[in-house]
Amino acid sequence: MTTIKSQQIWVDQQNLAATKVVNLDINTNDLQQDEVLLETDSFGFSANNITYAALGFKMGYWGFFPAKYNNDSSDTGFGIVPVWGFATVKASRHSDIEVGEKVFGYLPMASHWVIKAGKVASHGFSDVHEQRKSISPVYDQYLRCAADPGYDKNREAWQLNFRPLYMTSFVLDDYVAEKADNKILLLSSASSKTALGTAQLLKDQKHSRKATYRVVGLTSTNNVDTVSNSGCYDAVYSYDELAEFSNDVNGEEIVWLLDFAANGTLINNLAKQLGDSLREVTLIGATDWQAQEKPNPKLLNAEIFFAPARVKLRQGEWGHEAFLAKYATAWQRFAAKVSDQFIEQTHCGSEAITKLYEETLNGTAQAKALNVVTFN
Repeated sequence: MTTIKSQQIWVDQQNLAATKVVNLDINTNDLQQDEVLLETDSFGFSANNITYAALGFKMGYWGFFPAKYNNDSSDTGFGIVPVWGFATVKASRHSDIEVGEKVFGYLPMASHWVIKAGKVASHGFSDVHEQRKSISPVYDQYLRCAADPGYDKNREAWQLNFRPLYMTSFVLDDYVAEKADNKILLLSSASSKTALGTAQLLKDQKHSRKATYRVVGLTSTNNVDTVSNSGCYDAVYSYDELAEFSNDVNGEEIVWLLDFAANGTLINNLAKQLGDSLREVTLIGATDWQAQEKPNPKLLNAEIFFAPARVKLRQGEWGHEAFLAKYATAWQRFAAKVSDQFIEQTHCGSEAITKLYEETLNGTAQAKALNVVTFN
C-alpha cells in the first residue's frame, strides 16, 4: 500500500479571506480504472485566480475541485481555488498514460489530486471524473508537455502565469477584431495580465487588419507609467482622469469598454462622462472583487465574454493542432515584447502560498511578479 499526503488549501466560499490548510491521505492502491494521480510541480497565481473565487458560484468555478474530507461527500462550506500549472503523473490506472509524464492544465491549490482520464490523444487528455462539475471542456484538458508546441522548459514561469490568461487575450482579440471598426477600445484594469495581452494583440495587428480603432487603457495612478511603458496601448489614463479621457473623445467616436475589473461604480462614472459615446460594454473579469457596486449586465445591456466558448469555437473551425500553433506564435511575440517588464518570484510551502493568496486578494501583491508556486 502506498499512501500519499495531499496538502490542500481551502477557502471559505462565503468569506474569501478565510483559509485553512487540510492534509488528506490518498491511497494509490484505491485508484479505480482510468484514474490518474497528479502531483503538482508548480503553478502560477495572479488576480485571475481571485476572479475564479469571486465568481465561484456565479460562473461555477467552485465545481471543479470539491473540498471534502476522505469518504465524505457533504458540503463543507469551503472550496478549492483553481490554478493553472504543471503536474507529473505519480500513479496511473490508464493504459495510455505513463507514470512520470509531465502535463499542463487546470489544477486545484493542492499538492496531489486524482482525476479520471478520458478523451486521450497524442496532445493530451481530459478529466472526465464524475465528481468534477465542469463549466467547459476547455478547462478539463491536460496538455502533454512533450507534444505541446507552446511549451518551453526555460520559460515555465511565463507559461504558468501568462499562458491561461493569454489564451483569454488570444480569443478575446479574435472576437473584438470582428467588429472593432473605428471604435475606441477601452480596457479597464489595464495592468492586469489578461488586459495587457489583449491590448498587445489588438494594437500590434491593427496595421495588418487595416483597422483604425484605438486601444486605450484605464488603470490606477500608480500603474500609469508601467502600463504606458509596456507599449501595448495607444494611450493610458488613470481612473482619476475620466474627464480628461472624455474630453479626448470627439462626439462622433464610439467607445467599446472591455471591462476586466467588474466595478459597477467605475462603469457608471464612465457612462456619465461619455454619454452616448459609450455604446458597448463587454464584461470579462472581476479583478476588483471588493467593489461595493457590481456591474448589472441587463441594465448596461452588456455581454459577458466566456473565453472557453470562443476557444471551443475556434478549435472546431481551425482544428486543435492549428489552434495551438497559432496561439504559440502569438504568445511568443507577446513574451518577447514584455519579457523585461516582469520579475520571477518563488513561493514555497503552504504558509507562503496562503500569504500570496491573501496579498493577491487584498491587492498588495506585486503586479509585475511572475509567481512560481510550489508545495515543496
